[in-house]
This record gives sequence, C-alpha cells and structure tokens, in this order.
Amino acid sequence: MNFIFIILAFLISAVIARILIPRILLISLRKKLFDIPDDRKLHKRAIPRLGGVSFFPTPLFAFCLVYAFRLLDGDSISTLYASYLLPELLLFACGMTLLYLTGIADDLVGVRYRQKFAIQIFCACLFPLSGLWINELSAYVGIPFTVLTVVFITNAINLIDGIDGLASGLSSVALLVFTFLFISKGLWSYAMLSAGTFGVLVPFFYYN
Repeated sequence: MNFIFIILAFLISAVIARILIPRILLISLRKKLFDIPDDRKLHKRAIPRLGGVSFFPTPLFAFCLVYAFRLLDGDSISTLYASYLLPELLLFACGMTLLYLTGIADDLVGVRYRQKFAIQIFCACLFPLSGLWINELSAYVGIPFTVLTVVFITNAINLIDGIDGLASGLSSVALLVFTFLFISKGLWSYAMLSAGTFGVLVPFFYYN
C-alpha cells in the first residue's frame, strides 16, 4: 500500500505542476519578469524568471494530501516515529519556506548575496537542530560539516541552473535515487516527499 501512496504523491505533484507552470510563465510574460542574458549566462534570449515558483508548494501540497490519506486509511504513527519525524518535517518545511520566499524576492527585486548566504546557513542549521546530521562523525565535526554540505549543494544547484535542463535533470536523478534509498530503508514518508518533488520537475523539465 505504501508504494501506491508514493506513486500518488508523484502523480498529484506532476499534474498540479503541469497545470500551474504554463500559467506562471504567462504571468511572467505579461508582467515582463525576464532573466536577461549576460556574460555569466548561457541563454541567448530573455526567459521568464518565475518558472520555479511551483517547486516548493506543489510537492508540499501533494505530500500533505497523500499523508492525510494514509492516516485516514488507518495507518498509525508510533510515538517513537512521531518524536523524530514531526520535528524533522516541520523544521524542513520552515527552512524550505524561507528559501522559497528568498528565491521569489531575488527574482522580483534582487537579494544581496550576503543576505542569501546568511539565510542559507540559517536554513541549513535547522537540519542538525532537528537531529539530522552526518553522525558517522563526532558532533563537533559532523554538525558543521552537514551545514557546509547543505549550503554547498544549494549553491551548486543554483549555479548550474544557468544551463537549460542541467539543474532539473541532475536533481531528478538525485531525487529518484533518494526515493529508492528511502524505500529500501522503510522511510516511506521521505520516499513520498522525494517522489512528489520529482513529480514537479517532470513538467518543468519539459517547459525548460
């Protein structure tokens, strides 16, 4: 049954993104919100800025909806499971919301790189705060290394986003790998979240 919920999260996210992305692009065109080519960018013509607006709310909606279906279907959450799952998911949602709003602000009015960097560090610190960090190392090394890794990957994806399809393509591969890894470990909630995030990238990759 868990596999059905994972597939459902993917399908809901993909369908919603398929509906939203063309309309978001239309808004960008009407409001003249374009990313203008320069020496650092590879695209030769102005492209709409707001293509990624659907990235965060769409998989979040799909995940929450499908998870509600799981609970209504009779799935119970053990006290131990809830004690670490809920803080992880809630703090993850807080960090992603802040990054999402920062990204929109950067697209619309611009945000200084120091401010973006500070926000990225703050959001990355929410992982060890929730208990998620590279615990093969001691806490004194693993926690700062986790924060550094999250900030590094965030900026790496942002930098390669200048090449059409590269960021979405690599992210799709990573999300598929994460989905199967979570399934193999029995982490069904995280598998649903990964599958839902992959779902929003499928129509975006087409339009990109």
